[in-house]
Amino acid sequence: MAHANKNHVESFPPPGKKITIVFVIGGPGSGKGTQCAKIVKQFGFTHLSAGDLLREEAKSETEQGTMIKNLMNEGKLVPSDLIVKLLFKAMRESGNDKFLVDGFPRNEENRQAYENIIQIEPEFLLFIDCSKEEMERRILNRNQGRDDDNINTIRRRFDVFQHQTLPVIQYYEKRGKLRKVDGNRQVDEVFEDVKAIFSQSNNQKNHGGQQASGLSRAQMNPLKRWFFDFFCGCFGTKEERN
Repeated sequence: MAHANKNHVESFPPPGKKITIVFVIGGPGSGKGTQCAKIVKQFGFTHLSAGDLLREEAKSETEQGTMIKNLMNEGKLVPSDLIVKLLFKAMRESGNDKFLVDGFPRNEENRQAYENIIQIEPEFLLFIDCSKEEMERRILNRNQGRDDDNINTIRRRFDVFQHQTLPVIQYYEKRGKLRKVDGNRQVDEVFEDVKAIFSQSNNQKNHGGQQASGLSRAQMNPLKRWFFDFFCGCFGTKEERN
């Protein structure tokens, strides 16, 4: 799979363009989709839901679509390379450079497939931590007409999430990329914490850019630095002129 997509991956992102990816993880019914919608509105990300992409593909009456539909109805996970392929296609077609990847990676196989194929380091992983009881209550009450919203399938999905997703969360925690919020609260209360996380990430990027600029000046040779200071002294900085 990685070899087959090699040429496509090399063309994304375009040269000189930085892509920002944030993974959003939480159990079924934790409120990931609701929080992602708010993040999109506030911070301009494109929301890519692995589950939505799979469900859309399942509607296509193809062999692949039928396979996906059967796996989802049984509460099983779809092969990782197929999920990555759908995500990658959606990224390329979006025209944006900031993505929320909702419901992915769910297990170590997902994570490794993503790293092997797309090879873009995520900014961080946002974990919406919600109790099993609360998630079950929400799913049974939402009545979205989905085939996989029945009590037996829900509980299988809970078990799959608990056993297979924890290693992914631990992996990003060890790398300092885990951001966790309490998802048991009301939507707006959860988003206050989420908003703070994204705002802090933006501030760190901006501060890092300012530091890089300062280092560049400090690392000039003495003659160039003298000329730079002389020029600024004569004409003033942009802030002083304004």
